[in-house]
Amino acid sequence: MNNSIYLSLKKLSFLLLISLLVACSHSSEKGYYSSFIPGELWFDTDSVHINAHGGGILFHEGVYYWFGEFKTAGRGGNTALVGVQVYSSTDLYNWKNEGTALEVVDVVGHDIERGSVIERPKVLYNKKTGKFVMWFHLELKGQGYSAARTAVAVADHVTGPYVFIESLRPNAGHWPMNFEQEFKELTETIDDYEWWTPDWEEAVHKGLFIRRDFEGGQMARDMTLFLDDDGTAYHIFSSEENLTLHIAELSEDFLSHTGRYTRIFPVGHNEAPAVFKHNGLYYMIASGCTGWEPNAARSFVAEDVFGPWTALGNPCVGAGAEITFESQSTFVLPVQGKEGAFIYMGDRWRPRNPIDGRYVWLPIVFKNDRPIIEWYDEWDLSIFDK
Repeated sequence: MNNSIYLSLKKLSFLLLISLLVACSHSSEKGYYSSFIPGELWFDTDSVHINAHGGGILFHEGVYYWFGEFKTAGRGGNTALVGVQVYSSTDLYNWKNEGTALEVVDVVGHDIERGSVIERPKVLYNKKTGKFVMWFHLELKGQGYSAARTAVAVADHVTGPYVFIESLRPNAGHWPMNFEQEFKELTETIDDYEWWTPDWEEAVHKGLFIRRDFEGGQMARDMTLFLDDDGTAYHIFSSEENLTLHIAELSEDFLSHTGRYTRIFPVGHNEAPAVFKHNGLYYMIASGCTGWEPNAARSFVAEDVFGPWTALGNPCVGAGAEITFESQSTFVLPVQGKEGAFIYMGDRWRPRNPIDGRYVWLPIVFKNDRPIIEWYDEWDLSIFDK
């Protein structure tokens, strides 16, 4: 063989080897990651892209459990054709598929019939009952997003199987704790107003939809759960046609609502809430309402979980901040063993092919008691040691 050709082939082989090594370092062909790469395909230990969208994480007995929506390919992939998937990890980088925690059912008319919409599942462990409790946003099959319900399921084991209990609109027959008496006595209905006018917005602020839904329960869409230090659990969700956030207390067994709830930022158009606590203060990250398209995140702070809450502005900084780095919030994860370390968990939605949705995990740092999220092409947990 010509010496120059031999050298060229040897150089090409070397370059291919280097490329392969780089590629493997960013995949889990051998089930191993040592960093986060936001927005890229994230493979589980079986080398399959993680399928846990709109997720939340429970830390239990030294293990992280990631629950999320199982998506499928094509435009129908946002409906629940499988259920809620769960993964486990001890280091947050590498995730093992533990299977389907909550399965849809093939019973016509059932609340979680195959083809319904199951979104943003979150799980808490109840120390008093020893049960694992899952709440999620539910839309009934074939009804679009008109049902606006929340649903609860329970399990004896963290990975399931979770048994569906019921779906409902919460807090039927209860007024918000911060609802003025004069608002309860108003008699106007939605038929008295033209939507999206200043008069209509003022009427919504004064509880137009609260009164409409008082008997049947309040609408509940995008949601999260939050467990406070004293063991009290809260359900936070978008209500009132996605115009107002509600913060509702759960019962001691986490299986129902107590009727104690507040509404925050009426007509604020907030969804995708994620709540966490730092240095005795409650923080929330949320998004605007622009469908599947990303928008600028919002952040809020309060001294009490029920409020009042104060707006802090967009927590994201730098290039891409105006669209939250092409993501929408789903959860804020406290990193165990690292005081004050939190991870922003967001989704990059792919409505035309939902199974290809990506995850954007980024570190949260605090500056002047404000949460700040900055983009990193790649990062690891050592960032919290700085």
